[in-house]
Amino acid sequence: MEKKNYVFIPIAEPQLGKEELDNLVSAFNSTWISSIGPFITEFEEGFSQYCGMKYGVSTSNGTTALHLALSALGITKGDEVIVPDITFAATINAVLYVGATPVIVDIEKDGWCIDCDEIEKAITNRTKAIIPVHIYGQPCDMGRIVAIAKKHNLYIVEDCAEAHGAEFDGKKVGSFSDISCFSFFGNKIITTGEGGMCLTNSDELNAKMRILRDHGMNKKFKYYHDTVGFNYRMTNLQASIGVAQLKDINNKLAWREELEKKYREALKDFGFIHMQPSNIEHRKKVNWLITITVDNHEQRNKILSSFVNYSIDARPFFVPLSGMAIYKKYVFSNKNSTTISQLGLNLPTSYKIGDNEINRIVLAIEGAIKELKKN
Repeated sequence: MEKKNYVFIPIAEPQLGKEELDNLVSAFNSTWISSIGPFITEFEEGFSQYCGMKYGVSTSNGTTALHLALSALGITKGDEVIVPDITFAATINAVLYVGATPVIVDIEKDGWCIDCDEIEKAITNRTKAIIPVHIYGQPCDMGRIVAIAKKHNLYIVEDCAEAHGAEFDGKKVGSFSDISCFSFFGNKIITTGEGGMCLTNSDELNAKMRILRDHGMNKKFKYYHDTVGFNYRMTNLQASIGVAQLKDINNKLAWREELEKKYREALKDFGFIHMQPSNIEHRKKVNWLITITVDNHEQRNKILSSFVNYSIDARPFFVPLSGMAIYKKYVFSNKNSTTISQLGLNLPTSYKIGDNEINRIVLAIEGAIKELKKN
């Protein structure tokens, strides 16, 4: 098919407004543009309160948040940490950063989150932690995960990078763990450009993470280092944007929910397209990226190819960790993840997506169907 000159539809873009700009200018004019400033404290306190946790420790990004969390918990060489097969590589990389051994387990067939049955099967006397990932805005079964962790005396580190505001059993994700980790990358539900945060209810872990994040420097004796730390700090400039974004988070979640409804209506007659489940008991998902699966791998690839012709940005599901050579030796189970990863794709999710853009997406899918029928 010949490519036409359509206006490009991106997969995602940040929603930034006047308050973000005003805060940014305020931080700029104050000259507090590095890792100290009032917006950092305001963002940490506001976001932790929103999620129902006592402390927030801002970080330079979501990956450093995961590394900081595992380091603060003392996870190290000889320890095992259970992770899901479908996730962004940062989840498993953080385990490797601390010298521990990741154990990759399969995902649920319907929810696509880490499979609790597989968690239980994978536990050994070396297991120290579980990292449940609330994938594509879908909460994990935190009821079972908390019960498993208590039974086996394991830490929980929630990876909430894609699920700001999602809930399990009426509680926000990020509030079920020893430490939870968030990302505020530019395509996330709320953003600081780059940036992340660790949340905890523990006085001890909060203090430990702050020291580790700030080069391991003693809080009373400046430039005296008690431990080898990191420079994982967020800047006051970034936090100023985060403060404004957080104030508007409910509106952002609402328009994303409305956009998903529009997609459901537009795609309802395509019998081979299945929207991400939104009716799993106890789970209230959010829409990070509107996500679908199709019946087979060929359909998925034809749709992606057709989207290119219509200047529509979309992306396939994450490649399973088990499907990458550097992680293969850590695989425990991967049956569902191997199948589902070949069927899923994320649709453009932006406040700029309107009826015209959705109509073009439908046209692109119809074009893919025509190509499939030729074969």
